[in-house]
Amino acid sequence: MSHAATASSNASLEFLAFTLGREEYGIDIQKVQELRGYEAVTRIANAPDFLKGVINLRGTIVPIIDMRIKFSLGEPTYDQFTVVIILNIAGRIMGMVVDSVSDVLTLTPDQVKPAPEMGSAVSADYLIGLGTIEERMLILVDIDQLMHSNEIGLIEKLAA
Repeated sequence: MSHAATASSNASLEFLAFTLGREEYGIDIQKVQELRGYEAVTRIANAPDFLKGVINLRGTIVPIIDMRIKFSLGEPTYDQFTVVIILNIAGRIMGMVVDSVSDVLTLTPDQVKPAPEMGSAVSADYLIGLGTIEERMLILVDIDQLMHSNEIGLIEKLAA
């Protein structure tokens, strides 16, 4: 095995796979702090629709963002399958509501293709690319970019 092959195989990334509507997405597992079931949130006045509210997570006030509303994926339902992914992004804790979480996938760089411009609810600005494993295709979301977008930065102020 050549040195180059060893170096590139170390560059594989682990993604947490989750679903929103009919699509499967992936985010960097290193940004995921924990997974929780959906629970009642405290609403915040004048917040955008996709900000469901905040929860108190062991003394930290965590804004909860419903990605299904954010990406206009129809009317969200909350049931026993609904998952809140608690993210830690540069020391900011946020929760992201998704339909379900499936598994953790390891992708090598050659399994990640640039994302085409069309067809995803998520703006291409927030995409790393498309991950493919056998028959599955995962839309890989750049969660840092997404959570630092203007609208979500606004949440920090509302939730403060």
